[in-house]
Amino acid sequence: MTDIKTWDVEDDRFWTSTGRQVANRNLWISIPSLLCGFAVWLYWGIITVQMLNLGFPIPKAELFTLTAIAGLTGATLRIPSSFFIRIAGGRNTIFFTTALLMVPAVGTGFALQNIDTPLWVFQLLAFLSGIGGGNFASSMSNISFFFPKRQQGLALGLNAGLGNAGVTTMQILVPLVMTFGIFGGEPMILENTSGTLIGKIPAGSETWIHNAGFVWLLLLIPLALAGWFGMNNIRTEAVSPNIGTPAGAFGKISGMLAVGFLTAAAGLYIILPQPVGMGAPDWAKWPVIGGILLGTVLLLKAIPGEIKPNLQRQFKIFSNKHTWIMSVIYTMTFGSFIGFSAGFALAIKVVFGYQHVMVDGVMTHDIVNPDGPSALMYAWMGPFIGALIRPVGGWIADKVGGALVTGIVAVVMIASSLGVAYYLKLAYNSATPQEFFLPFLLLFLVLFAATGIGNGSTFRTIAMVFDKEQAGPALGWTSAVAAYGAFVIPQVFGEQIKAATPEMALYGFALFYAGCLLLNWWFYLRPKAEFKNP
Repeated sequence: MTDIKTWDVEDDRFWTSTGRQVANRNLWISIPSLLCGFAVWLYWGIITVQMLNLGFPIPKAELFTLTAIAGLTGATLRIPSSFFIRIAGGRNTIFFTTALLMVPAVGTGFALQNIDTPLWVFQLLAFLSGIGGGNFASSMSNISFFFPKRQQGLALGLNAGLGNAGVTTMQILVPLVMTFGIFGGEPMILENTSGTLIGKIPAGSETWIHNAGFVWLLLLIPLALAGWFGMNNIRTEAVSPNIGTPAGAFGKISGMLAVGFLTAAAGLYIILPQPVGMGAPDWAKWPVIGGILLGTVLLLKAIPGEIKPNLQRQFKIFSNKHTWIMSVIYTMTFGSFIGFSAGFALAIKVVFGYQHVMVDGVMTHDIVNPDGPSALMYAWMGPFIGALIRPVGGWIADKVGGALVTGIVAVVMIASSLGVAYYLKLAYNSATPQEFFLPFLLLFLVLFAATGIGNGSTFRTIAMVFDKEQAGPALGWTSAVAAYGAFVIPQVFGEQIKAATPEMALYGFALFYAGCLLLNWWFYLRPKAEFKNP
């Protein structure tokens, strides 16, 4: 049966006899679907580098707006996605949103076959790739309903952690499939040296860049079928009581996604540089993101018909102070993970790939360092560690308490970010920056590991603090707020590199982590806390 009418996983007998098998089946279909969502959302970071190597006639500044467009849109689409499960059902939601990923994947494959494809086509495809970022909120909300509270940390950690591994999967798979003509089509010739996980590819080599889009169909088609035939809608009052027909559910999802696309487009137009957008100053990104969050919620609230009462019921999370507390704390962990994932390769390339020497009394940063490390050989390590260790963080939090684990994580993140800042400063003022690469890399990997453990522990805390009905939307909303890290952190890195002070970005992050440490202690660890170490 695709629809489940009776569901009580807190009852041990029901969980043992029925619940565990159903929950695990839904979890193991959800995980690879979410992995593909992350991959399609963030593959522009790899694709744009290869477009430069192939000589696509698009200026660098405009080309790299594609990553920003996908990042901000994916974060924004998590807001409506937070509320899909009650309105449309888990099986309907996961099937439809997984199938939607085929649109940007196929479009990207065709667009990359022509070197003269205009920039606006790629911008539109990056915009649609945001669907993959939005899928995290609905996926996590859905899985939270399938497992008892005592197992929430591990279950949510597995779904999110292995889903987050889509970043690493993409970073390994995309460069690999570009090297041979698996999907046919004419190859392009590299104008500049490229790279893969294990080495460099010389200029003059053939490259099938369009495979970067088409390859995801090999996973998305069977996963969509698995979601449709293998997953379930939980039709209880606390989960998805009135979802209607599948066609109606798909229509409601589409309408709510349209709201997120609208507000994301407005925000991007204000932030992005001319001629793409208005070119607002750097500080404008903060009020614009706040405006996007508020505008999306208000527009969703204004949707007429049967969606409105459903949303009003779920919007009760906004009157709960813990929604806002956990949004900040989860931004410390997941916002850092996704932001560093997007910016790690760039940091390696810009800081260690160039020599930093005085020329006529002026410090210059544009002389290529022949001994610099390859960004593609190392950039995957951080996201890989952060993603795979997330289930461990959830499992430990189930044993000793989520807030305690989060507090320890915050301390480690403060210390490691200060260490990274120290070596960044030394490297960015050295003619031989590679001398400082090893401690920089090791400390950054510690930082990634801490974010992964913290991602698991914070979601366990949310599952304990909120009741069953509100936990799903709360998980989705906090993930939406934190996902703006994919847009903000690379922007902050870029601003500070432009100012020749990249270490200041890490000092700023350390200060934010200290504030989160205090917040976590005050509300969840101090003796008179309302919820003690949830």
